Amino acid sequence: MIPAVVASVETMLEKWKSNEGKEIEVFQEFRLLTSEVISRTAFGSSYLEGEKIFDMLVTLTVIAGRNIYKAEIPIIREAKVVTGEADNFGRGFLGLLVNAYHEADGKNRLSIQDLVDECKTFYFSGQETVNSLLAWATLLLAIHTDWQDKARAEVIEVFDNQNPDSEGMAKLKMITMIINETLRLYPPISGVIRKVGREVRLGTLVLPTHSEVDMQIIALHHDPDLWGDDVDLFKPERFAEGIAEATKYNAAAFMPFGLGPRSCVGMSFTIIQAKIALSMILQRYTSNLSPSYVHAPLQRLTLRPQHGIQLLFHSLRYDA
Repeated sequence: MIPAVVASVETMLEKWKSNEGKEIEVFQEFRLLTSEVISRTAFGSSYLEGEKIFDMLVTLTVIAGRNIYKAEIPIIREAKVVTGEADNFGRGFLGLLVNAYHEADGKNRLSIQDLVDECKTFYFSGQETVNSLLAWATLLLAIHTDWQDKARAEVIEVFDNQNPDSEGMAKLKMITMIINETLRLYPPISGVIRKVGREVRLGTLVLPTHSEVDMQIIALHHDPDLWGDDVDLFKPERFAEGIAEATKYNAAAFMPFGLGPRSCVGMSFTIIQAKIALSMILQRYTSNLSPSYVHAPLQRLTLRPQHGIQLLFHSLRYDA
């Protein structure tokens, strides 16, 4: 998937050239970018081909946020899967799921409900959550220019001004720290709901079968008992020795993608896409906050900036 992500980021950055020094609303830019990437890699299409569908999905996201216990998100090709009309499923994420639905071995066959659920999850991870992560990360780097400079130095050292590759991304320690701290402060999904499969005791509480537990990730990530009195500060150095050390080996203290067997299917995809986009931006531009920016995080299924994120970008100048 890496070449497709790189190509999509290059298209976005090429467009930015005409806006150098001018205000760019990055939340909208990243929404288009991540829609293009998820279309190419998972659904074998492009953003332009599915633009109408994506617009409807954005509207549906708002509706679902207001009716979270009632609304479900439909997916492309579901009807054909149910009726058995689909015959050429492709090798994208959706195609692999449809193939699993038609698996001859009943023990390995994916149910239609699982197929729909996985597509919904992957869509939000591959589009909405990456959009949120990139927007907040670029905001934090525009504010904390010392960390922006450190991250840029690392990217240039690792990739030598070439496009990111899988080998180099594994070496991006500074970028990884920044991503983790962004996910801690601004987790794309503020909470997850889990259904109790069987009666269980939780401390002094007895949770009956089929009850639901709402776990607020954003509360865990901002708990001073878990993270210290500087919990609200941007300090990527918390993750210098990895997640386990940062959380004092309390796995539930940091769970931006959920936890356990039902953790987000698109977690790795999200991190890879964020590393590529941030690396390519840092190679080409410096950024700072626009005076028009208003800080107003808003929870609508994903954590998004209510009024967008306005940044100013300037091309880097390298000595010959």
